[in-house]
Amino acid sequence: MSNTVIEFNNVGKQYILGTIGTGTLSQDLNRWWARVRGKEDPFLKIGDTNDRTQKGNSRFVWALRDINFKVEQGDVVGIIGKNGAGKSTLLKILSRVTSPTTGNIKIKGRIASLLEVGTGFHPEMTGRENIFMNGSIMGMTKAEIRSKFDEIVDFAGVAKYVDTPVKRYSSGMMVRLGFAIAAHLEPEILVVDEVLAVGDAEFQKKAIGKMQDVSKGEGRTVLFVSHNMAAVRSLCTRGVMLKNGTIDYLGSIPNTLDHYLKDNEGKQNQLIIDNIKWKKSSLSINKIEINNTNQAISTIRCGQQSIKVVIEGQTDEDMTYDIMVIFKSKDGVPLATYAKGHYEGEIKHQKIGNFIFENNISLPKILTRGIINVDLFIHHPTVEYYLKAPNCCVLESEGYQSGFGVSMLQETNGLIGLSDI
Repeated sequence: MSNTVIEFNNVGKQYILGTIGTGTLSQDLNRWWARVRGKEDPFLKIGDTNDRTQKGNSRFVWALRDINFKVEQGDVVGIIGKNGAGKSTLLKILSRVTSPTTGNIKIKGRIASLLEVGTGFHPEMTGRENIFMNGSIMGMTKAEIRSKFDEIVDFAGVAKYVDTPVKRYSSGMMVRLGFAIAAHLEPEILVVDEVLAVGDAEFQKKAIGKMQDVSKGEGRTVLFVSHNMAAVRSLCTRGVMLKNGTIDYLGSIPNTLDHYLKDNEGKQNQLIIDNIKWKKSSLSINKIEINNTNQAISTIRCGQQSIKVVIEGQTDEDMTYDIMVIFKSKDGVPLATYAKGHYEGEIKHQKIGNFIFENNISLPKILTRGIINVDLFIHHPTVEYYLKAPNCCVLESEGYQSGFGVSMLQETNGLIGLSDI
């Protein structure tokens, strides 16, 4: 007996730029005339791909096209991709907020969706009334909803405001209540979009724990869209990467995330030493390795306490140096710096000839979640750097686990980093 609960069959969604609805009367008549003659919809043959970086030649755009995959009962599927890749559109079609232009989706079981802040709420109704309304829509009796009511309110942390109209709620309170309703009213399929990012760190951690309980403990299915790669890795078992409205990769979550990171950086075949920026011609490098790989993009998993750095080379002059590592956000903003030589006097002296540097460098306590890029320097402690290897590896950070507070500079073990109090 098949355990498939969701099956996407050639699903596509076409939009007409600048148009609300299905288009003009003439387009509707052309579609009707083609259908009467048993012909294909003429507008399905045209349209640009969903590439937001390029100006298209057509008003017809395929937000999704040729989506085919199956989801088994109990799977936790992470759907990832750049902004505009089609992730939210896919979940809206699955949740029946909009209909597909082509193809169909076969669903076995009830779906609870959390797509946007305030989705499924009536703003004039209180939190209590919205809980009962959502339960009724899902086919539950008043007695069943009442038995879950206290648990929902406690999980959402809105007991004080449960009899206040939800239009008075903050976006964070709406997300907390919306997720609590979706997770506790026992749907067979739970669909969660990026909205959890609106919640605070404590609630995000609690929500991910609840989704793990729902999937592993109760055998229900979860589809999770997020740009937080650390959360996707810890929660999901399978991954789907969307790119320009089509499936670019489908597989296990580690392989999907590796594919996503390499696709974003576009340097999967480039060696670290190919990416070096030089300042000293007297220095030559044969090899740089980060965690036993010499590729320019080396994904470092969450939870690792250090990265192993190995540098082999030669120098034509006596050299005084230290190793410096700068941790940066995806946008290039410095988050933390490792420089034991500068801060603790761990300066190295190298005479003319061959040399090997090998050391384990501690990872900082960084607030930022998601992708962090790393720059590696062989650095003169007072004058200049000998070389710089930018973006030599990628970290996936879960953020400093004590929560998000007031940022301050903290100096420990040669690390100047952002942590919180």
